[in-house]
Amino acid sequence: MTFEYAPAPESRGIVDLKSSYGLFVNGEFVDGSGTSFKTISPATEEVLAEVAEASDADVDAAVKAARRAYTRVWSRMPGKERAKYLYRIARIIQERGRELAVLESLDNGKPIKESRDVDIPIVAAHFFYYAGWADKLEYAGFGNDPKPLGVAGQIIPWNFPLLMLAWKIAPALAAGNTVVLKPAETTPLTALLFAEICQQADLPPGVVNIVTGAGATGQALVEHPDVDKVAFTGSTAVGRMIAKTVAGTDKKVTLELGGKAANIVFDDAAVDQAVEGIVTGIFFNQGHVCCAGSRLLVQESIADELLERLKRRMATLRVGDPLDKNTDVGAINSREQLERIRELAGIGDQEGAERWSAPCELPDKGFWFPPTVFTGVSQAHRIAREEIFGPVLSVLTFRTPHEAVEKANNTPYGLSAGVWTEKGSRILWTANQLRAGVVWANTFNKFDPTSPFGGYKESGYGREGGRHGLEAYLKEGGLK
Repeated sequence: MTFEYAPAPESRGIVDLKSSYGLFVNGEFVDGSGTSFKTISPATEEVLAEVAEASDADVDAAVKAARRAYTRVWSRMPGKERAKYLYRIARIIQERGRELAVLESLDNGKPIKESRDVDIPIVAAHFFYYAGWADKLEYAGFGNDPKPLGVAGQIIPWNFPLLMLAWKIAPALAAGNTVVLKPAETTPLTALLFAEICQQADLPPGVVNIVTGAGATGQALVEHPDVDKVAFTGSTAVGRMIAKTVAGTDKKVTLELGGKAANIVFDDAAVDQAVEGIVTGIFFNQGHVCCAGSRLLVQESIADELLERLKRRMATLRVGDPLDKNTDVGAINSREQLERIRELAGIGDQEGAERWSAPCELPDKGFWFPPTVFTGVSQAHRIAREEIFGPVLSVLTFRTPHEAVEKANNTPYGLSAGVWTEKGSRILWTANQLRAGVVWANTFNKFDPTSPFGGYKESGYGREGGRHGLEAYLKEGGLK
């Protein structure tokens, strides 16, 4: 029997979309001195709002506001007082959670059930968690009297706009730093709503500043001489440019970059459970996940059975309106990203891999790509080596655990991995061999603010989350 799903749309009425947005500097919304750009809905291509593009002068004003707030207020404030502001922000995020979730899905294209049930709760949890650290920094393992760095310049990507904001801002504020944050140009709206939340929480002016724009705005922030710390999440190519820019300066840097995670399924794994983990690993958020399990390594003896069940499960995924509560896979974030996915999928066809896409009817407007799996893939295929950042899975097989580990580690990236087996000893052995910052066992894409996240090799350096996430924003007392 086939069940037909009636649409269950989430109302847009809860969101008060303005026709235009300025910059958030020194606690106020101000007009930018540069040009402006449009942010659009990936699902419908409708213009959502006109957004100011911060010029070098605007970035300078934001950094100066952050420096004043750092010197006069925030770094002097006792940790227990800073914690009160973080707790207040966390509670307001919870109170306005539905509004934030709808706006995130509108601007980003991800399904409402992901933004509502995953992103926003974890955003609030990060602020709650780091609020708890604000008056306990001397117990974090970074000396008896750790000090904040100063002004943090933070640049976040478009795949998890509000979640990446929380990962960056919460530990920075808890440690006593002030912030200038640049959201991605395709997804600025929830960052600007967060600015309103900062006002609602009575956060002292200048502690959080938000400058919108594209690459030039980010470059101005990274290059600014009065920025003490740069935190970036995004592509490896841009990460390299940032590393070169700050080389030879005193700026501290953390980079969370790309990935090409291996999801390893052994022959004793619970197959249906593994299939759910594979689907979550690559099709969650349309595959727009740095740690997505985009390479499936399955033991040869169960490969046919697992692929049959995987395709059957993929055929049930519902692709469409991100604001429909039934939707499993939403829209690709931008036309540019869609073209990138199509290009690499086309190269997979040319190199001889076999493509299978889930049968689904794609909307006429917007940016869409069906959940897709490639079989017959070798390690030489570009789709097995390059980050596609879309709902595309490459399947390889292995015979022995050693072969699985060799294939999994045969990548310039090292952000995450997954292991599926009933044997605890095999989980521990495999995890110990994998060169990845995060290894999930019999699950995938599980995040918690208490747990550090980060990678090796071209996946960047530094950790976000947990006690480790404070280290990037602290220096030991007595050191300059």
